Amino acid sequence: MKITLVRHGDVDEAYHHCYNGHIDIGLSQKGKEQAQALAKRFESASFDYVFCSDLLRARETLAPFKQAKEAIYTDRLREKSWGRHEGMCFDAIVAEDNIVYENFTQWLETLDGEGLKEYIARVESFFLEDLLSLEAEDILIVTHAGVIRVLMAIVQKISLETAFSKALPYGSFVVFDTKKQTFSTVK
Repeated sequence: MKITLVRHGDVDEAYHHCYNGHIDIGLSQKGKEQAQALAKRFESASFDYVFCSDLLRARETLAPFKQAKEAIYTDRLREKSWGRHEGMCFDAIVAEDNIVYENFTQWLETLDGEGLKEYIARVESFFLEDLLSLEAEDILIVTHAGVIRVLMAIVQKISLETAFSKALPYGSFVVFDTKKQTFSTVK
């Protein structure tokens, strides 16, 4: 099975480098242009299933795709919830809560919202149980960078910190080959 994982398009600059989580923000003008370019890129593609995060930035990314009318929108593809830290940047969280960064995992577990173990379990269950049980050859998913990186960490058996250090720009995509257990970037 081939799973094409699209990161939603660019959001307003005020939300760059922030823990946006479940904030329901839309795309910037640049993000809308990225969505149009992605739709054109996948215009002739045929997918057995199309899944999309139910958050606005993902829905707006998928909107220009001809496959959008077939999409299944789900909260299981949402980014991790950061609770009261949503929309805040690192420096603002440190200043407001006086949290000290010790290491990547400690930081993620210290922040408010959905527990890290629950988040990872949600991503793992969706991809490695629900999707793999489908009779499908080609699936399109529009989601968030964190979801894609968590899947990479699980499949490649790498640390979350290593997975989160991988570049995954707004409006980009990777392809996950479930048989080979590999991720590839298509130019």
